[in-house]
Amino acid sequence: MDFGRNNLGQETSPYLLQHQTNPVHWQPWSEQVLAAAQAANKPVLLSVGYAACHWCHVMAHESFEDPEIAALMNDLFINIKLDREERPDLDALYQNALALLGQQGGWPLTMFLTPKGEPFWGGTYFPKHAKYGRPGFDDVLNSIANIYNSEPENVAHNVKQINTALMRMNTARSGDVPLLETIDEFGKSCLQLMDLENGGTKGAPKFPQPTLLAFLWRTAARTRDENLQNAVTLTLDRMSQGGIYDHLGGGYARYSVDDQWLVPHFEKMLYDNALLIEMLCDAWRVTANPLYAQRIEETIDWILREMRVSGGAFGASLDADSEGEEGKFYVWDASEISGLLNTADVSLFNRYYDVTEAGNWEGHTILNRTSSGLSLADHDTEAALSNMCQTLLASRDKRIRPGWDDKVLTDWNAMAIAALCEAAMTFRRSEWLDYAKLAYNFIRKTLGNNETLLHSYRAGRAQHAGMLEDYAHMIRAALRLFEISGSASYLRDAISWAEQVENQFVDHKQGGYFQSAANSNDLVVRSKPATDGAVPSGNGIMVQNLARLYALTGDQRYQTRAETTLACFGGRLRDQFPSMPGLLLGAEMLQNTVQIVILASIGSAELYAMRRAVFATYLPNRALTILGDEHDLPQNHPAFGKTRINGKATAYICRGPVCSAPITDINALAKYLDEIAKGEDPA
Repeated sequence: MDFGRNNLGQETSPYLLQHQTNPVHWQPWSEQVLAAAQAANKPVLLSVGYAACHWCHVMAHESFEDPEIAALMNDLFINIKLDREERPDLDALYQNALALLGQQGGWPLTMFLTPKGEPFWGGTYFPKHAKYGRPGFDDVLNSIANIYNSEPENVAHNVKQINTALMRMNTARSGDVPLLETIDEFGKSCLQLMDLENGGTKGAPKFPQPTLLAFLWRTAARTRDENLQNAVTLTLDRMSQGGIYDHLGGGYARYSVDDQWLVPHFEKMLYDNALLIEMLCDAWRVTANPLYAQRIEETIDWILREMRVSGGAFGASLDADSEGEEGKFYVWDASEISGLLNTADVSLFNRYYDVTEAGNWEGHTILNRTSSGLSLADHDTEAALSNMCQTLLASRDKRIRPGWDDKVLTDWNAMAIAALCEAAMTFRRSEWLDYAKLAYNFIRKTLGNNETLLHSYRAGRAQHAGMLEDYAHMIRAALRLFEISGSASYLRDAISWAEQVENQFVDHKQGGYFQSAANSNDLVVRSKPATDGAVPSGNGIMVQNLARLYALTGDQRYQTRAETTLACFGGRLRDQFPSMPGLLLGAEMLQNTVQIVILASIGSAELYAMRRAVFATYLPNRALTILGDEHDLPQNHPAFGKTRINGKATAYICRGPVCSAPITDINALAKYLDEIAKGEDPA
């Protein structure tokens, strides 16, 4: 490979391809490129971003497209471009390194590395010339190159300090598996973090944080804490009526830059929307709020309409920018709306969607319904508003669209599969389940390689070794499909992938799982993620999976693995529980599982009726097994040996080693499950 030229043209990542014509001699990340840096004894400039990132575009236009800056970069550094969505393990590593340098992370991430890939300094966005209180990129380049060449001892000192700290981050602070009482205490303590006026956590920017919301919701349900429940519903209401939601096309933006949920960072990510669909399903089961049902349907419609790729899987994201401007595709002027709607409709629409001549953001209007209330209007008004929205959407679709990153990511697709499954069963929408199965089969066949998984697919190429999150979320999706269908093939997939996790990712010395597989040779340190960010941590999801596998199979190896992982991070949970809700959800699942067994003929009306009763109830710790005539439960399952009563479809509900009497009446089953959900002892 000629390292004296830009070599991104053969890549498939839309983000990398955005930079293939830069005058910078960009290289894709590879061990060969690092070897070339070592041969030349040149430091590495690593720039990490993703296709939908607004500030990545800004830095590209200001600096990477500038011939003088590019010449400086080419002269002083080996320059590597990395799509953080293709290699989240590398991104996590260098984000952690930046945090250890006392700086706030984000994208674009600009890291300076030794030729071996060891970080010694970094930042995020740098303007071309000094402004915003940030040093100019030209000055940064000269300074870092000078330090590297003239102060090798300082560079070596930084490298050693950072590497030692990165290793320390993986060092276990072991502790006991938190008991239910402790988990409840943690959940109630999180209330002080919440903004009880605007929803979400206090301050700005505001991120949806669905894993935290799920933890608070589960704690509220178990402890009957109305304050916690109200904090979650307020958050969902404000997001669903605010500007962070796309009221024309459906779907939630990645975050709100203000504390009112008005001004979104306009990019739309698959993972956010998948996780929010599940959270809204959980909330709907308890509240029956029609707002949640409508936002779920609209968001799924958006995913199916705008995010599906050929073959049935889903792309990654939609850009924040179009025509070089953030949000241009989404905002409106009052005059545009007046030109599309009749006079009577304009008045109604403007009142409900906060449209004024002055606008509510930089002279334009971000459509939102916060000021008109946090609930839906009456049926006739909503029907009229929906017709108006369709008129505006048809007009908006004629605008120049934001860029679409259509690469398929295994973990993000698995989140979408699980969400579609949950919504399909909650709202009895069989077509959503069909889409989930299509996506699952695409991932399994296209990104599966025998029992292993790859991470990313685009343009006919599946690549990058699967990471912990890929396996964890695909296990979760497989178990969701198993619970719905009773098909043993899904359970076999989940078990097979769980063994791959144990073989490839486990930390044999201290417990828990690394993000990258044991044969990953291009990382100076393997990260071991436990905190939940925009997506839940791989360790948190794995504990939840292991708890469910234990409940479904009775295999105590899964219980041991879950407990070992929880104990590995147990010493940190006391201090960091607000950032580790995924692990706490797993700990609660492990101790509070509701094992449900339905014995019925596959495809029978009785089976479907019983299954509907299960999925209509908020039972986040359910472990549902559907058995046809030819199957039986594992011997360690508490319902082992149970049979149908008088040939009828029969359900058994087990908690711990004790199972209910057989239930053959649908209404009795629904009542029994509802009492469990309410924390009552069923009669």
